[in-house]
Amino acid sequence: MKQTQRHDAIIDLVRRQGYVSTEELVEHFAVSPQTIRRDLNDLAEQNRIQRHHGGAALPSTSENSAWQDRKMMWSLEKARIAQRVASQIPDGASLFIDIGTTPEAVAHALMNHSNLRIVTNNLNVAVLLMAKPDFRLILAGGEVRTRDGGIMGEATLDYISQFRLDYGILGISGIDLDGSLLDFDYHEVRTKRAIIENSRCVMLVADHSKFGRNAMVNLGNMGMIDYLFTDQMPPASVLKTIEQHDVHLELC
Repeated sequence: MKQTQRHDAIIDLVRRQGYVSTEELVEHFAVSPQTIRRDLNDLAEQNRIQRHHGGAALPSTSENSAWQDRKMMWSLEKARIAQRVASQIPDGASLFIDIGTTPEAVAHALMNHSNLRIVTNNLNVAVLLMAKPDFRLILAGGEVRTRDGGIMGEATLDYISQFRLDYGILGISGIDLDGSLLDFDYHEVRTKRAIIENSRCVMLVADHSKFGRNAMVNLGNMGMIDYLFTDQMPPASVLKTIEQHDVHLELC
């Protein structure tokens, strides 16, 4: 494969996954690590990617990928994560389900449960769970973000604060290499904090593409969550932070 073709293919992978590691690219293209590093440096100089130690991500930190694209990315991995989460939630439990395609996958995995009480600010989750007559479903009020069905705003924060539930199922846009939890929307981050503050057990669901992915708003550190469900071992620096904060890591 010519260098220009490989560059275009790398950009396509980064766009679809959000983040790719150097090791993935070496294996994918069957070239040396030195070749991939040169490719990534060239692409970073052209501002087509953002270079990270150990990989590359999209250059933008201010806007997330389209919801439909994210729904298709790593769908099998998200389904495995969702099944593991669902296996740890008992019938009759109460929970928050957050905005995001991975929390939506968890909602799908909960369809065989019974008598759940669910509060959500995710319109897609609410439409899905309406099919379960034994669920008690509560939809948080606020402004609907039309691009992905997320509900946010001051009214959403006030509404969520009225509850104290067993579990909070939380999604995230990126996990920095120092373990910081990152997202693209300040208002969404405030909503996530409200879910964290009002959940007895916080479960973060994130596939491996979120590691090293940049976003402009800092939610906080790993100390805010109780469990991290993911499909691959996190990078060493993130793993160190997970251990420091005594977070339960679940590899799915």
